[in-house]
Amino acid sequence: MFSLMIQVKDKTFTLFLDEKTIQKRIAEISLEISRDFENKNPIIIGVLNGSFMFLSDLAKKISVPAEITFIKFSSYSGETSTGTVKNLIGLEAELKGRNVIVVEDIVDTGLTMLHLMNHLQEQKPASITLVTLLYKPEALKYKINLDYIGFEIPNRFVVGYGLDYDGFGRNIPEIYQLKL
Repeated sequence: MFSLMIQVKDKTFTLFLDEKTIQKRIAEISLEISRDFENKNPIIIGVLNGSFMFLSDLAKKISVPAEITFIKFSSYSGETSTGTVKNLIGLEAELKGRNVIVVEDIVDTGLTMLHLMNHLQEQKPASITLVTLLYKPEALKYKINLDYIGFEIPNRFVVGYGLDYDGFGRNIPEIYQLKL
């Protein structure tokens, strides 16, 4: 059972998306991906740390054969973007000629996705598809083409379902937004 309000470190958050709503949308996205990637054997790249819960639930519902790997970038400190992207864990898989599906937890400014897209394009994949659970159109500063969006949300800080506040809150099965 979820709570309407939670405390993570020194911040109070209110319920934004419950687990049932999240899982319903993931099921819908997985059906679309399964249809769109039939007979394409994609490689799915999860962007750590935030995407781990979303990727896990999404991958379990995708019905096409797929390889799964991870990459890690960092662009946040606390609840704000630093404006720079650090490569923390690199990609080991060969992408040339492959259909790539990038799974991200949230796209706000678009800086991390822009950095990642440039990095992936260097390997000359057949295609790159971007999937994000959450998208903040009001915060977008860089043009990013998102192929699958779970939820468009307001430009408010969120935590839970893989998203964190200073490393805490990732294990919460719902998504909460910072109380104003």
